[in-house]
Amino acid sequence: MGKSSKDKRDAYYRLAKEQGWRARSAFKLLQLDEEFDLFQGVSRVVDLCAAPGSWSQVLSRVLIQGQRVGRAAWQDKRYNELLRLRQEGSLAKDYEVEAPPEAKPRKDVKIVAIDLQPMSPLDGITCLKADITHPSTIPLLLKALDPDYDRSSASIEASQPVDLVLSDGAPDVTGLHDLDIYVQSQLLWAALNLALCVLKPGGRFVAKIFRGKDVDLLYAQLKIVFESVTVAKPRSSRASSVEAFIVCTNFRPPKGFKASLDSPLGAGRKLQSSEQTLAARTQPSRTVRPDGITELDLGSDLEDESQPKQDIRWIAPFLACGDLSAFDADASHKLPDGHVSLDPVQPPTAPPYRRALEERRKMGGAYGKTKLGEGLE
Repeated sequence: MGKSSKDKRDAYYRLAKEQGWRARSAFKLLQLDEEFDLFQGVSRVVDLCAAPGSWSQVLSRVLIQGQRVGRAAWQDKRYNELLRLRQEGSLAKDYEVEAPPEAKPRKDVKIVAIDLQPMSPLDGITCLKADITHPSTIPLLLKALDPDYDRSSASIEASQPVDLVLSDGAPDVTGLHDLDIYVQSQLLWAALNLALCVLKPGGRFVAKIFRGKDVDLLYAQLKIVFESVTVAKPRSSRASSVEAFIVCTNFRPPKGFKASLDSPLGAGRKLQSSEQTLAARTQPSRTVRPDGITELDLGSDLEDESQPKQDIRWIAPFLACGDLSAFDADASHKLPDGHVSLDPVQPPTAPPYRRALEERRKMGGAYGKTKLGEGLE
């Protein structure tokens, strides 16, 4: 988390440090959970691109420690306040106060966090320093999930699959939006490839995306292996940013599906060489309607003329997560009187700008100056 004037006036930036989160992105996962109830029945999770570890912190507090955070913590506070008012007589005795559900630590929790950058450890979480775009990471992940996994085996499917796969990764943006969107889509593809190897049927997949021109094709590809695909924008995500989060639920691999590094998605059947089979299939096509909506046909067997033709158009729903009482991420809030800037909860372990900071110290500070006017001639 930065320390610029804009950061200091960002409510989520200050709340993250006050509540002990490593980054403000923790609120994005909390607001996604409020909308989709991501953690219901979840005990085994893989967190991709995890550094600096704010999403892993949320997983640790909710699953391992059994804490109620986010909206759940607000409900607990409201319940205690209503009980206090009732005891003081300010609230009618017949006023019904509904107790929030009790949170307990879950059993057999297994959380694996992976990132290319080193991450400070968290209790109960297995941290791996690996590149999710490299095939060698899959055996490392399977070994972390199952200590009895034999790396020499040819299998790349988890014997003990997970319930949820998260990915908050994004490339270092260049400012060239087309390039940034393309690199992000490739990162998402690598995250999906790992998810296909470890997700159990009915599992969930949540990943960051950059909304671009052809993102509808990505939605259609995900719809092949997930029953529900929704695009969500948390309130803590700045509206000026093209980022959003794809929330995929109910993983349903096609019949005969096997995870493969050669064919990452692996959902489509390979075409046979016979002319009859080739003639009996339609090729993928894309049609832009006059109203601007793109219709996708991914290619399938020709339908029987006696059967009614099915509508091939599908549009991913878009939801805003977080109610109107949440802070506006784009607003610049006035700093309260006597505000003291807190230090980050966990400074970066190995920031990419470390060398620049060391060179700056050698030069005596910014631009080689240590005091006002020093170094000017």
